[in-house]
Amino acid sequence: MPVLSLSKVSMAFGERTLFEDLSFEVEARDKVGLIGRNGVGKTTLFKIICGQLEPVSGVVASQRGLNIGYMEQHACSNGTRSIYDELESVFDYLKEMECEIDELNRAVSEGAVDLIDRQTALMERFESEGGLTYKSRTRSALLGLGFKKAEFGMPTSALSGGQRSKLSLLKLLLSKSDMLLLDEPTNHLDIASVAWLEGFLRDFKGAMLIVSHDRYFLDAVTNKTVEIEHGRGTVYKGAYSVFIEKKQAHEKALENKYQNDMKEIRRIEGIIEQQKRWNRERNIRTAASKQKEIDRIKEQLVEPDSALESIRMRFEPRHESGNDVLMAKDLSKAFGDKKLFRNVDLHITKGERVFILGDNGCGKTTLFRILNGKLRPDTGEYEYGAMVDVGYFDQMQENLNLNNTAIDEIWNTYPQLTETKVRSSLAAFLFKGDEVFKPLSAMSGGERARISLLKLMLGGYNLLLLDEPTNHLDASSREALEDTLRDYEGTLVIISHDRYFINKLADRVLALGKNGVTEYLGNYDNYLERISAQAVSEDGEKPAEKKEKPLNDWQLKKQRQSEERKRKTQLTRTEAEIEELEAKSEKLQDQLAREDVQSDYEQLMALTAELEETQGRLEELYELWAQLQEDTE
Repeated sequence: MPVLSLSKVSMAFGERTLFEDLSFEVEARDKVGLIGRNGVGKTTLFKIICGQLEPVSGVVASQRGLNIGYMEQHACSNGTRSIYDELESVFDYLKEMECEIDELNRAVSEGAVDLIDRQTALMERFESEGGLTYKSRTRSALLGLGFKKAEFGMPTSALSGGQRSKLSLLKLLLSKSDMLLLDEPTNHLDIASVAWLEGFLRDFKGAMLIVSHDRYFLDAVTNKTVEIEHGRGTVYKGAYSVFIEKKQAHEKALENKYQNDMKEIRRIEGIIEQQKRWNRERNIRTAASKQKEIDRIKEQLVEPDSALESIRMRFEPRHESGNDVLMAKDLSKAFGDKKLFRNVDLHITKGERVFILGDNGCGKTTLFRILNGKLRPDTGEYEYGAMVDVGYFDQMQENLNLNNTAIDEIWNTYPQLTETKVRSSLAAFLFKGDEVFKPLSAMSGGERARISLLKLMLGGYNLLLLDEPTNHLDASSREALEDTLRDYEGTLVIISHDRYFINKLADRVLALGKNGVTEYLGNYDNYLERISAQAVSEDGEKPAEKKEKPLNDWQLKKQRQSEERKRKTQLTRTEAEIEELEAKSEKLQDQLAREDVQSDYEQLMALTAELEETQGRLEELYELWAQLQEDTE
């Protein structure tokens, strides 16, 4: 039975219609990805579901007693209360129960036996609602989303915008909601925090609707996808990658059927024209019959929607660089007592696609600003190779003059271009007609990002330093950028938290930490596999399992190789333990053969028991060794 149901919901503001006849259901444990371009009405739909807006038509029905949590309802206060106290405030109802239990305990101990039933019932409710664990949940949630223990006492008034958003998200996650509405929950989070959030949401026992441009996150969490496009909603079973496959197959089938139907219509029209030329009574009847056939085909004819326009770009270097593109040695940087990194060594060669990963605040953007000449390192040096032209995408967009219009920003940077070239370039990035005169100060983050990318494209650079280039871009624009960079013949060094983006492009990952960079060959999934293997070797335990998304052939091959390595390692360890226990068994048998032991009943029994235990363990190891040997062969 669905906990939320939308039936033919439509919404418009004035003459602008956002969506029409939107219908879908959310079951009790559904985790639904709500996707679509910026401006299609995703956030508006959330407000309709919460009752903050009334739809033009249609019905939104929820299960009786459903408690819907929306981030706006859990805003972070701006006062002297500490971060920890602010988050723990979502458990005020448990604290009140705790106080009442304490009062009941005192009363019962003083002889108020009539309160025992109330005491027992309240304690059971307190335990069932998490009263014994709410303090540890508060602490682990703060740590999981990137707050350091030393920051727990910081007043909320001192938080940055990103920190306030994270705290509001945590308040929502820990609230008593049966259903969560999450609007871009991964914003302001580094990869480690997003991984924690994924695990939390997978374990969440209620339903949720998630608006996100983070495609890897959607793949990891969701089991259903609702897309709003052309003002209509379409429901697909499966996460983002499954949705893409099904959508492409559906569009191809529609296109094929439309083309076949049109071909049939043209064929029948030819027959009608021929019959009319003969102009006999029988021919006229045949023509009329064929016309009815055409009418029937046209009645069920579905013309495919025209594809939504996406940005068109192509990065073409003016000339090739030398083989050695960027070399850095012993770079370090600190601001006062805050040490960001040291011992950073880099060697980037022509054509590589290198991604730099690291926690928020580790100094990734600072490193790029050093390499771009905007900051001086405290120690170390770097140099570019022969014929290297460096283009820099600044996630803070400081390279843009917000007083300029779109056309002025491009023309001032490239004054040699004709007006026709500038306007056609802007049109390729979806700035058409009067939009080219729109001031940058009035633009959204996504629009400014497109202007920055256009400036970069026109530069003809053969080395691109890209700092979070997919921030603010919707899914279709991200895919257009990915396709463009995949065809780029220059060298890429990219900072990104977009794991889907990293998987598509990376051939090397550099993890930046306080003591330098650690290299991992391959893409993000290879990086994850390596750090997971390191965690196993360091801790001796496997990390907590998470639900895997479907693997492709290449990933399955890598998985099999990983499993084979683990089998061989286990086989080696098993052989070593067998050798050790065989030596121990031999030693025990030698001791049992001694006369002094045979005459000492207690020692004889103790050694016999130890020998039996050793030989029992050897039996188990022999079986395990045989199985591992067989699997390996």
